[in-house]
Amino acid sequence: MDLDTVISRARQVAVEVLRPEARSVDEEREWPESGIRALQDTRLTALTIAKSQGGLGYGLLGLARVCEELGRECASTSICFGMHSVGAAVIAAKATSTQREEFLRSIAEGKHITSLALSEPGTGTHFYYPQTKLSVENGGLRLSGTKCFVTNGGHASSYVVSTVSADPDAPPGHFSCVVLPAGTEGMQWGSQWLGMGMRGNSSRSLELNDVRIPAESLLGQEGDQIWYVFNVITPYFLVAMAGTYLGVAGAALDEARKNVKQRRHDHSGALLADNQIIQHRMGTLWANVARTRALLYRAASRGDSGNSDALLGLFSAKAEVAECAVDVVGQAMALSGGRGYRGGSGLHRMLRDVQASHIMAPSTDTLRSWTGRALLGLPILSD
Repeated sequence: MDLDTVISRARQVAVEVLRPEARSVDEEREWPESGIRALQDTRLTALTIAKSQGGLGYGLLGLARVCEELGRECASTSICFGMHSVGAAVIAAKATSTQREEFLRSIAEGKHITSLALSEPGTGTHFYYPQTKLSVENGGLRLSGTKCFVTNGGHASSYVVSTVSADPDAPPGHFSCVVLPAGTEGMQWGSQWLGMGMRGNSSRSLELNDVRIPAESLLGQEGDQIWYVFNVITPYFLVAMAGTYLGVAGAALDEARKNVKQRRHDHSGALLADNQIIQHRMGTLWANVARTRALLYRAASRGDSGNSDALLGLFSAKAEVAECAVDVVGQAMALSGGRGYRGGSGLHRMLRDVQASHIMAPSTDTLRSWTGRALLGLPILSD
């Protein structure tokens, strides 16, 4: 399936399935099952799995573009799809034959949704320093700890979990990743997600109470978690979020343009679109979205090509998209007046959804610092 076909299918799902249900997903805080099932039916949930493993074989640029299409209609569905795609890429990166058979085959067949369980209450945006304990016991593995903000929580078929390395002699900073099937004994989900925005993503907490899993659940080798963080998790995670919020920004721009072209003052008969200040503001917003999109696409393409500076571009792309989305949605709201501000409007939902763009780890402040440290020749992760 070529990229144009992939984007066309994503757009079709977004318009035909996500758009009609976006309001109810938000208002009812529903996990977007219909949208996710439609993405499975079109094989898009196999996007980031290599063709040799039965997937579509697309990387960062493909993920950015698909999430942009989905984010235009429903940010909750887009982020659910995005986190699944990151999780699938992590599993696929160093998959054993057992993991290919148990997880990747069913993902490729549209029968399996995965997700990430990285964040913890005590580490904040420093998701790369997990405290969840992993130990070897009777030839298997045992997990104990607490995860939070697990997107697709309670709905995915498996979860990629970050842990402290099971090797007691491992140096500080060495961690591990495991893949945990849903329904494993000892998993306990927290309450329903009650966020201000992104209300449908089921971002729940997860208690791991002496969870026992086979040794084959380990991803890669002991201590590989930092490799996964900067070679797979961070690039794909940043792109999934950036694509989603870029889609929201593009949708907000379109909403503002529609409202400005339709709104006419009764006392003068003049359209808002005829006002030169409005014209200037619309032009500025369009340029903001266009240049931010160009940055994201370029960074994603360089990441796919393995360029040495790709990670800097991805750091900046996610930060720039966050600033663009918050600015464009806010200005679109102002240009649309009361019809945008009213409860239940698309802009009302977008305004709440984009507030998470700066704080979803890595936060904008963290990404700016990482970029600066790399430019100055310093280690990205400081003490």
